[in-house]
Amino acid sequence: MKNILQKLPILTLKKILHRKEVQLLLLFKYDDNLISKIRKIEDYTWSKTHRGWYTHYSVEKINAIKELLKDEVQFRIDSSILDKKIIVTTARKPRLISDANKEIIRAYVKYLKGKCYSESTVKTYFTFVADFIDYIQDKPLIELNNRDVEKCIEDVFIPRKYSISTHRQFVSAIKLFKAFYPECQIENLELKRPNRSKILPTVLSKEEVVDLLRITKNLKHRTTLAMIYSAGLRISELLNLKLADIDVDRRQILIKNSKGRKDRNVILAESFMPLLHNYVASYQPKEYLIEGQTGGKYSAESIRAFLHKAAKAAKIRKRVTPHTLRHSYATHLLENGIDIRYIQELLGHAKPETTMIYTHVSKKDLLKIESPLDLAVKSLFDSQKDNENMRLSGNY
Repeated sequence: MKNILQKLPILTLKKILHRKEVQLLLLFKYDDNLISKIRKIEDYTWSKTHRGWYTHYSVEKINAIKELLKDEVQFRIDSSILDKKIIVTTARKPRLISDANKEIIRAYVKYLKGKCYSESTVKTYFTFVADFIDYIQDKPLIELNNRDVEKCIEDVFIPRKYSISTHRQFVSAIKLFKAFYPECQIENLELKRPNRSKILPTVLSKEEVVDLLRITKNLKHRTTLAMIYSAGLRISELLNLKLADIDVDRRQILIKNSKGRKDRNVILAESFMPLLHNYVASYQPKEYLIEGQTGGKYSAESIRAFLHKAAKAAKIRKRVTPHTLRHSYATHLLENGIDIRYIQELLGHAKPETTMIYTHVSKKDLLKIESPLDLAVKSLFDSQKDNENMRLSGNY
């Protein structure tokens, strides 16, 4: 009996504060079987922040998950479960917003939906505007000005060390609120977004990509990673990709309704075809190329999990995400001499400036530049070929 328990995966139960509420968090190493069972329970949601599955905290939920997985895992109870103070000490206070202002916020959300913004954008902008109105307290909305926006950033964003991207989203939300509610005193043109952080994307070498695919033994996982890299897909595009959108004869993939509500065609790699045929024959997906165990769309969190595991097994020290494979695809195309205008089309970028970032990480032209150290050592070595000390690796 002891040996059987030792082989069972460990599942840790933890109490956390997430999305302003106390939640029950399930933590365990990646396991397809456990994920499949948890996903069938409607109450549980994946948290990218905490890298685990969570639901509203209650003793009943703890007992229910114990009963469901009693023969599947070893349970470990985190000390936070016994901590009753977490609800009092860390819970965020509710927003103090008048009924009149709540009506304006609801109308603002309706305005955003009328502008056809995505559900994610609407939710984000609603949160920013609601938090801002909560921050200004009793000040009438008609009297809001640019200094109120600046003070909110100074008092809330800076102490909490929010990212530049979050700052930009907040300003965008306020700009749209001004367009919706022109009666306020905010000057739209004077409201400036902070400059974007110019961070170069992480790129794998071609050898690292091949190592990553070779180390991935699971056929579905290998097909997933190979498809993302070979076609330069976003993870959402891969998850929404249907079998009907893959034209094997023309070696094309139709990406429908991608970012910016655009369709585009990408290349189906010839070297990927045997893997694709093997996968389809083995798993027989019905609608989507990559499906869950019970059908339907696959989980983005599952892809990130097994990719992280594969990168670690391949001894790749870089931080590898699904988007890293897309960055690598674009950079390798550029290094192979493909015109950047074609790359922009294949990636589905609206602006060429977005694609231009790959010119900074491409090694094609950089490798032609010799370091001054190389030139200095080569010059000295040519003049003193018999001198052992000219080698940098020599002992001194």
